[in-house]
Amino acid sequence: MLSNSTTATNHYGALAAEIYDIDKPFGALSDTRFHLERFSGFERPILEPACGSGRTLVPFLEAGLDITGFDQSPEMLERCRARCAERGFSPDLGQQRFEDFRYPRKFGAILVPVGTFTLIDDLAVARAVLRRFRDHLEPGGVVVLDMQPLKFLADTRDDRRRWIAPNGDLLTVEGVRTNTDWLTQRREAMLRYERWRDNRLIETHMEPMAQRYWGLEEFRLFLEAAGFVGVTVTGGYDRSRGPRQADHVWTFEAVRA
Repeated sequence: MLSNSTTATNHYGALAAEIYDIDKPFGALSDTRFHLERFSGFERPILEPACGSGRTLVPFLEAGLDITGFDQSPEMLERCRARCAERGFSPDLGQQRFEDFRYPRKFGAILVPVGTFTLIDDLAVARAVLRRFRDHLEPGGVVVLDMQPLKFLADTRDDRRRWIAPNGDLLTVEGVRTNTDWLTQRREAMLRYERWRDNRLIETHMEPMAQRYWGLEEFRLFLEAAGFVGVTVTGGYDRSRGPRQADHVWTFEAVRA
């Protein structure tokens, strides 16, 4: 059955969620190991906003950490719950958004792995989200946030990839850049997800994506303006050094004032 929808930005529908799981299995990205080492022995509750299908959350549960997650995509959450249940876990998972998530308790840490924060593509919303992070942290709580540098705006290549699903279906994605705005540090793309079976296209789904990228000192100042202190930045998941121009990711860590 063919289906098309362009009603939501950065939604991650069912087909996108399925491809996400195949493309990013547990431990496939270096950020998981890096963050597990950071939180080894951490005894306070952790919140992961936009936890997706659990590629970080599940390994944290397996490590004995107390982690809660939310995501705006019901399809991603469904996969996350299933993955947790397979391993005997039943964490607190809810469908919420960055803009208005709410919990009655506070957390010892908020963790935002690679790429996630760029999906907040509006500057004012990003500022409000950082303040919401602060308000949901215990005194002395930390935010640990991965950020892809501003240089990603300059990459105008289209994204064309394919995978074979466990049932033999061919899954493809084609991402085409539709707009780059250096003034607002924002880019837009249209992603077309497809499922092929026996050389026939049986499902297609269109999803618009928008991302905002950040400069190093810009984001440091935003954290401080949101009420965080002691900001440190690690480059390339290497705790022995700071950020470098060639890095594809920087990890910011800051403490609630």
